[in-house]
This record gives sequence, C-alpha cells and structure tokens, in this order.
Amino acid sequence: MTERTPPAPEPAPTAAERPRVAVVMPAYNAEKTLERTWADIPKGSVDDVILVDDASRDRTVEEARRLGLHVVVHPKNRGYGGNQKTCYRTALDRGADIVIMVHPDHQYDPTVIPHLLEPLLARRCDAVFGSRMLGGRPIQGGMPKWKYLGNIFLTAVENATFLIYLTEYHSGFRAYSRHYLESVRLNANSDGFVFDTQIIAQGMAKGLTIREIPIETRYFDEASQIAFGPSVRYGFAILRTMLLYKLHVWGVWSAPIFR
Repeated sequence: MTERTPPAPEPAPTAAERPRVAVVMPAYNAEKTLERTWADIPKGSVDDVILVDDASRDRTVEEARRLGLHVVVHPKNRGYGGNQKTCYRTALDRGADIVIMVHPDHQYDPTVIPHLLEPLLARRCDAVFGSRMLGGRPIQGGMPKWKYLGNIFLTAVENATFLIYLTEYHSGFRAYSRHYLESVRLNANSDGFVFDTQIIAQGMAKGLTIREIPIETRYFDEASQIAFGPSVRYGFAILRTMLLYKLHVWGVWSAPIFR
C-alpha cells in the first residue's frame, strides 16, 4: 500500500496579507475613562485607533491626541448614530478590513478584542457582537433590572422577526467586516440610538451573518447609560424597525434604510 504524504501546512499569513483592524471610539465627554479604555486594548491586536468626538464639553479631544489616537471632531453634536457613521467611514477610508467599536467610557472590556476578532479572521461570519447575557449574571454586574427585562423582551421580538437566535442585540461592543459595512446604507440610518438596531436589520435583509462572544457586564458612575425615558423611546423605535423589516421582506414596502 502506498503511503500518502500529509499535505504541507499552509504558511502563516504575512503582515501584508493579514486583515487591517481598526478600533473606533464614538466619544462624548470621555476624558476621565479614555486612557483606561485605550490601555486595555491588547497591544498588537489592532492597527489603527480612531476617536470621533461628538462636541464634548470636556478635554476628550486633548486626551485622545495626547495618547496618539487619530481624532475626528464634530463641531456640533450629531448623536450616537451620527457619531458611528463618521467612525465607520473614517475607518474604511483609512483601509480597515475589520472595524471594532469600543466605547471609550470603559463599560466594555477591550481585553477580549482577540476573541471578538477570531470568528471574523476565520471568515465564519460578517460581524461579531459581545453579549452581556452570554457573559452571565448581568444584574450582579450592575445592569438595572428594568434594563435587563427590557433587553430580554426586545431580544425575543428581534429573534422572532429575523428568524435567527442571538442572546443580545443591544451591546455596544461590536466588530464588523468591511463587507458588512459596505453592504448596508449607513447614511440612511438614524443619528440616534436606534442606529444600532437599524444596521442589524439592514444586515439581515442582505443575508449577512452575526456571531456572539460572552462579555462581562460593567456598570459604574462614569459609564454612559441611557436614562429610563429615552430607553422607552428607544424600545419603541426598535419595534418600529422590526415592523419596517417585515414589510420589506414581505415585499409590501421598503423603508429608505432598505433601499
């Protein structure tokens, strides 16, 4: 019997072949927590760190420049979604193949960036989200009970709408491939918080795939949070997006975000 020679292992990708990874930070009054967030990004895991300042009233811009980040400044506040639009456009313009959103308020743990990257580097999906629900015990980590229950309810509605299963749709710790960001209409989305849901709905309409990794819940005084009233309005905006998604996939009517 002739012995088969095992195939030679594939050579490791060169620096030129590896995807270029950018971290984007949508910032508003993040002076006190920015350095801690930046210091937790594992060295060598990313190629570019971009901060977009949304007309902060503190020294966020000066602190970001001191740390050597690439800084973009909005002269007027454009909102959370408007900030992300600038983040992603800037990262893509600077050659990013993968873009990771990290909030500079230190609520999410940047040390797990390598785990967030792994499914994208292996080309097993188009986006990866950090899930506080997979991380376990979010209430013990400081998540308010009303936010926890609202998260569970909205996630169930979103799973039923998209006909997929994720444990959380509302984490701000995400990584997108260039393909994902170039497949959706970023500028058609809201400048408000519902941007996070609209970009998912757009991806689902395009047949893009999302995976999750567990992350810990981390709430403290300096971490940004949506108050109860705006959270209720945000919840209704999510439900409206789900309705618009269904109208689109049923062929009844396509809202501008899906055109």
